Amino acid sequence: MIKVTIWNEFRHEKKEKKIADIYPGGIHKKLAEEFKSQTDFEVRIATLDEPEHGLSEEVLNDTDVLIWWGHMAHSEVEDRIVDRVQKRVLEGMGIIVLHSGHYSKIFKRLMGTTCNLIWREADEKERLWVVEPFHPITQGISPYIELAQEEMYGERFDIPEPDKVIFISWFEGGEVFRSGVTWTRGFGKIFYFRPGHESYPTFYNKEIIKVLCNAIRWAKFAGNISVPKEPLNVKPLEKLKILAREK
Repeated sequence: MIKVTIWNEFRHEKKEKKIADIYPGGIHKKLAEEFKSQTDFEVRIATLDEPEHGLSEEVLNDTDVLIWWGHMAHSEVEDRIVDRVQKRVLEGMGIIVLHSGHYSKIFKRLMGTTCNLIWREADEKERLWVVEPFHPITQGISPYIELAQEEMYGERFDIPEPDKVIFISWFEGGEVFRSGVTWTRGFGKIFYFRPGHESYPTFYNKEIIKVLCNAIRWAKFAGNISVPKEPLNVKPLEKLKILAREK
């Protein structure tokens, strides 16, 4: 079983009826419903207003892959929790950051850049083109995914050079964007996936959910190594010539 924790700040759904009508109970609830249909996933949810934002050490130590959705409350995420999540990623926990999570503390921490971009909310069509058709994340996906309405994100996206660019989006207004990109930090795999604005029913799209399910399986740490907690002091393989030093 892959242990999946879905984290959502869960604010828009409480404040705006239009969004609550699309995602009753929150974006995290919709994703949980979809993921629970997968026989190899064990799913839990966590939200911003829970103690420790729902991300205690016990929860994170029991998580293989963390899903992150945030937008209006990035600054409210405590730095000690960001430290905790980063530590787990370096140890091998996968993390999938969705849509406006590009500006979250944890994503910016892992990237080491501003993660700035250009944007526009104008109900425009998006086509997500698959540019790595043989990658595990794109298996079973059409050559492109078309979304009738989404928020535009455009280049330049201030991120470090990705390990792989999986999807590139074209928007009706003319912009393009690297919408699906991967990195490795320490032993942890990272996937950023652009779709998922709160005002649109993006997470009802079956191919979007298929991408996320594929990404969860890809991001799970498959190693059988013991990650050292502290630097190791090792003996040399060869005999060293010790130079006398003046005292």
